[in-house]
Amino acid sequence: MSDTEWMSQEPQGDPWPVVDLRLDVPHSARVYDYLIGGKTHFEPDRVAAKASVEAWPALPISMRTTRTFMQRAVRHLAAEYGVRQFLDIGTGIPTSPNVHEIAQGIAPETRVAYVDNDPIVLTHARALMSSTTQGRTCYVDADLRDVDSIIGARQLRDVLDLTKPVALSLIAIVHFVLDEDDPQGLVRRIMDELAPGSFLVLTVFTGDTDPVGVGGVDREYNARGIPLQVRDKAEALAFFDGYDLVDPGLTLVHHWRPDHDDPQVRDRDIAMYGGVAVKRA
Repeated sequence: MSDTEWMSQEPQGDPWPVVDLRLDVPHSARVYDYLIGGKTHFEPDRVAAKASVEAWPALPISMRTTRTFMQRAVRHLAAEYGVRQFLDIGTGIPTSPNVHEIAQGIAPETRVAYVDNDPIVLTHARALMSSTTQGRTCYVDADLRDVDSIIGARQLRDVLDLTKPVALSLIAIVHFVLDEDDPQGLVRRIMDELAPGSFLVLTVFTGDTDPVGVGGVDREYNARGIPLQVRDKAEALAFFDGYDLVDPGLTLVHHWRPDHDDPQVRDRDIAMYGGVAVKRA
């Protein structure tokens, strides 16, 4: 699909607001899309991404590996734990396979609610609605910092039954929530609304493996108006306080239940911790 075609499509169902895509400035969702090999980005996004890659050449490897971590985690929860409901916050620009494609490929009746407050994602959200006939998907336009607007959203309540287990997915998003907004507290507030037996799937951007290189990425993002916060392993573990981590615990994302060992992916090329935890009764 060409840039003109996707920008001119009309949404189906309830009307969505006209959004300003701000194609003249870099945007975190489009920069990420470029880094993982997507096609939805413009020159300012490519300039920002290339500057970040110049600061740390392993950045595309780290981002693509984070994406495959999400895929493995969703597949594991659907196949091994029987999870049939997912709440994906910080959806990002749809890049197949998305959460519902993975989970419904295992269990067609799976229900998925996607959440993002991003006008870029809003433009593409219709691509997230292609559920199986047995399952359902929805898109909620809301900010991670406003938990009430997420949990109270009509669309979410129509798709998810919060009295039953839900897997909360927060992939490559919490590094855009600064400490002043208490990201760990926001995650706890959402998990408090979910039933016992629910899961937390979360990644945290870290400089532990290459402080200088990742520090350069931090500098480039912030210099271009994209606030970013790098955290260490102790800060990453704090997101999972009160929940039981599933083996192998919190690891660099390429070490979490890999499908196969890739000798070309080195620890120093990965800047993301990932973990899956369960909420007990």
